[in-house]
Amino acid sequence: MRVLLTTDTIGGVWTFTKDLCEGLLACGHDVALVSLGRLPYEAQSQWCRETRLWAGVRFYYQAWATPLEWMETNEAAYCGAEAALLRVARDFSADVIHANQFCFGALPTSAPKVVTAHSDVLSWASVCRPDGLGDSSWIRRYCQLVGDGLRGADAVVAPTRWMADALAQGFAEAKDVRVVLNGRTIPCPALPTAERLLQAVSLGRGWDEAKGFAVLEGLDAAMPVIVAGETTLEGPGGAGALSEEQVMGLFRRSSAYVASSVYEPFGLAPLEAALCGCAVVANDIGSLHEVWGGAAIYFSGARELRQVLDRLVAAPAELRCAQLHARRRALELTAERMVQGYLDIYEELLEGHAREMSVEAAAYAG
Repeated sequence: MRVLLTTDTIGGVWTFTKDLCEGLLACGHDVALVSLGRLPYEAQSQWCRETRLWAGVRFYYQAWATPLEWMETNEAAYCGAEAALLRVARDFSADVIHANQFCFGALPTSAPKVVTAHSDVLSWASVCRPDGLGDSSWIRRYCQLVGDGLRGADAVVAPTRWMADALAQGFAEAKDVRVVLNGRTIPCPALPTAERLLQAVSLGRGWDEAKGFAVLEGLDAAMPVIVAGETTLEGPGGAGALSEEQVMGLFRRSSAYVASSVYEPFGLAPLEAALCGCAVVANDIGSLHEVWGGAAIYFSGARELRQVLDRLVAAPAELRCAQLHARRRALELTAERMVQGYLDIYEELLEGHAREMSVEAAAYAG
């Protein structure tokens, strides 16, 4: 199977597509990966160069500095990439097009199209901007791009049921959204608790209020919280961005991860931290409950967060139990399970496409 996969280099979408790409290649499929939005930083480019060297696989990578549909300068988000994507699909003989931007569900091609809804501006705004975004050419264009993509897609997938329902509230076109939980597989073992620092960590884009870092400001807890991640959107990688190796090292040295997000359709960072042996202390929101269930400790507001962190320092046995529960849940959310979920969707769509072609051929012959 040949899959044309689109991505962007900002945040969890890159991690998702990187793991999906590796999983598809490991299963013997061919991948053409196209990156849009901000140009990749060096670690991302290095991964692409190394992936090209895999024996026995067909992997192609291209990057274009085309704006993403959620950006305020989104005039060329679709039209700036349409012709190039169609050319790649034709030259690569793509069987399936899997877009990680909504708008490319509208590509005029006979190949089945899958769109993954990682998040959307309207559901983000309902949480982060309760007074609304107001009317603007940007938001009108965004809604048009998303609506066109949803109508054109053969399958729409969300990483949680929460995200699927949130998308449907904003867009009437979001019908029958499927759910495939995200997954990660990190091969390195977690460090024992005794070798960890009594510190928590929280990772995210500092310029995005969805990450809820305000709850950490002035937090005076017995277990300090280290905040890491991009501080601006500008430039390849964004200012303050850490490499994957640096992030995993930080997780392995820490005792807990604070998932402070007020809006989080899934949350790959707490999953990575749990795989590295951290307890998960999560904001009390529906999507994080869906992902973590009883494997996380929940808080609501700065006062409760401080109480949780103080308690974990005072009760090492509870901390160790929380780490074990979080890691056990994280080990269920593997990249392999995620890849198989998408392969099932691809194969279903291809079978349906083949049946349609057979019916059309029979009708033409008759």
